[in-house]
Amino acid sequence: MLHILLHFIIPAIVARLAFRKNWLRVYLIFCLTMLVDLDHLLATPIYDPFRCSIAFHPLHSYWAIGVYIILIFIPKTKEIGIGLLIHMLLDWQDCWYKISF
Repeated sequence: MLHILLHFIIPAIVARLAFRKNWLRVYLIFCLTMLVDLDHLLATPIYDPFRCSIAFHPLHSYWAIGVYIILIFIPKTKEIGIGLLIHMLLDWQDCWYKISF
């Protein structure tokens, strides 16, 4: 549950601090990047609490993350890239948490 909450809280903090003038628009874009989790529907089972998303799901692959990094350097896609990278970092952190406990 905390993991899901972080997917809303951390993007809100980043949007508020880094995009002060239009933080709400950016925050909504960040929230829309959570649609990247639709690739979980391709897995069997769809939800596994012990599975690490990074490098397992197609849109969570290292190749996809490379594309997300490129997106931050394109002005029109910068916010999308940042939102996707925040998502990947939170999922990566969740993987480490699962390994530790």
